[in-house]
Amino acid sequence: MISNLFPSQKPTASELPRDVKEAVSKCRASVQEALKERISRMEIEFPVGTKFGVEKAPKKKGRKRASMEDDSSPSRTDLARSDRELARLFVDMFQPVGGQNIAVIFNDVEGADAAKKRWKDDLTAVSNILSLDRNRKSLTAAKKKKKKQIKARGFAAKLAAEVGDGNSNSNESGPFQLPENTEVALFVQPGPKELIIVERICNAVGQDTLVILLNARTSRLEGTFASDQTRQLFQDEFSSIFVLDAAPKVTGETALPNVPAGLLYRAFPDEWVLARKPAVGPPKAVGEAMSERPTAEQCQAALSAVELSDVEQGVENVMENVAGWFR
Repeated sequence: MISNLFPSQKPTASELPRDVKEAVSKCRASVQEALKERISRMEIEFPVGTKFGVEKAPKKKGRKRASMEDDSSPSRTDLARSDRELARLFVDMFQPVGGQNIAVIFNDVEGADAAKKRWKDDLTAVSNILSLDRNRKSLTAAKKKKKKQIKARGFAAKLAAEVGDGNSNSNESGPFQLPENTEVALFVQPGPKELIIVERICNAVGQDTLVILLNARTSRLEGTFASDQTRQLFQDEFSSIFVLDAAPKVTGETALPNVPAGLLYRAFPDEWVLARKPAVGPPKAVGEAMSERPTAEQCQAALSAVELSDVEQGVENVMENVAGWFR
């Protein structure tokens, strides 16, 4: 049923989206292609702070709004709104399965409450809006007791113990459970702690429930997973269906100077594309497409070979927020 939700429209990864609207369209097409392949574990990544235009942004007092070249870093409010807008787009996308069969899960109560307030009475946003820490107050005492029982352990073990019994092989989902009728579960920006719960949910519901991670950025979490099994789930079983993200950078002694900022793009089922932002115009592909997500070293090698004028280099060095490329 879910695999036939949208009209057939195969994405073309060789052509990078020119703006957010086109990126959303390509994302939708990529998800449809993945559903046709019966992929039930998906990961979606958009640039940090992307302005989808779903909600009307409040006017900021005390300063004038800059032009399209504004590269100021987004605030926490901007980030929360961006993730909420992305979730809202996916809720609308899956409305054909019935809002009662869609679960949108935020990390905290504040995120869930904000979505409930924004989406209230919107017939295209019907869904079960939940939070992973919804029982936070009632569990405070139990958590404090458990902390006293935790002996000196490594970071991953302590993290697992914070959200359960520390056994990542358990099929129990702990204090959080999806509604029984859930067909589509959207987890909004889960971090290492939340991914432990997501792992248990995946084990409990099996492949019949579509699980989508929105802006989890699991490729950046190497070394923080609770176990090898957790790492394998999110890096091997979850498929990167649509990705628009900053290219990873090499740090330390092997980092080269003056390497321009890069963008990684992937629209399933096509290959990965590394791009750069010129002084004028949309991002342009650099080098050949790759079948697997390129490493920081591969990105550095490709981007360092790009010849930039002084003007272009000056522009790119301040483009820390990749979302600004698509304003």
